[in-house]
Amino acid sequence: MQQIRKIVDSEFAAVNDFIIEQLHSKVPLVENIGHYIVDAGGKRLRPLLTLLCAGAIGKIDQQHVRLAAVIEFIHTATLLHDDVVDISALRRGRPTANANWGNAPSVLVGDFLYSRAFEILVEIGSLPLMGLLSGTTNTVAEGEVLQLSRVGNADTSEATYFDVIRSKTAVLFGAACGGAAIISNATQHQDSLYDYGLNLGIAFQLIDDILDYEGDPEETGKNVGDDLAEGKPTLPLIYVLQHGNKYQQQLVRNAISNKTADHLDDIIAAVSTSGALAYCRSAAQGYTEAALAALAPFADSPYRDALEKLTAIALSRRS
Repeated sequence: MQQIRKIVDSEFAAVNDFIIEQLHSKVPLVENIGHYIVDAGGKRLRPLLTLLCAGAIGKIDQQHVRLAAVIEFIHTATLLHDDVVDISALRRGRPTANANWGNAPSVLVGDFLYSRAFEILVEIGSLPLMGLLSGTTNTVAEGEVLQLSRVGNADTSEATYFDVIRSKTAVLFGAACGGAAIISNATQHQDSLYDYGLNLGIAFQLIDDILDYEGDPEETGKNVGDDLAEGKPTLPLIYVLQHGNKYQQQLVRNAISNKTADHLDDIIAAVSTSGALAYCRSAAQGYTEAALAALAPFADSPYRDALEKLTAIALSRRS
């Protein structure tokens, strides 16, 4: 990732500077929480995608920097809201904002970040871009509500799971990439870049769900089994329910229905021995291959090379 960021080093620094500038508020608590969540680190993968896609088209300008910040603000707002909904106490190895300041301030600062993102979009002045991002935020919200409606439901289908991750995660990846084409007035590349981002985002979430059962908390910044304790029927669990033995199926069904990780070691073993993790990795591999195929129209360049490498990083990441 460090080598990839070096390709857009100055532009990436400009995005970070612009984010800090746009966090300004006359209400100190807004700035405190905003800085806390933005400064927490993380990959900043979505804004990085915007910059790399702009470079793959031909040129990165100030409007791309602004779009990258918009994407990060929208993503950060969803994190603030997600942590409240999930009653999460830990993210990226640190206490969540809601753990430090409470639910109400976290929700309201998330709202501030959403509204600031759209203020920046108005300044960019592209109606097609505004349409893309407004539709994206609606879809993300729908995905979060769909996921919430399936919490504790062990009969959730694989198709519904993919609807959830496509909506709550992947569409923002797609917008980060497709939006770069809109700003570059290269709408002929918008669909290809959007497809690249969408497929990469699905693969990214699949690996995230795998790491909930085989990840190292020191690397992931979250506890193993967090999704299980929240009653989320992710693909590894859905696979066990469909293909595990009767004991494994009942074990997972009870855990999801009761939103408990009391038998976490046994469930981790079931996820591993049933072939669930291998199945999920194979699915993620398929989506990264689709992402790579979407880059076919673009000429060789350091930017395209970086986008290709990101698909490999998405598959092999441990955090």
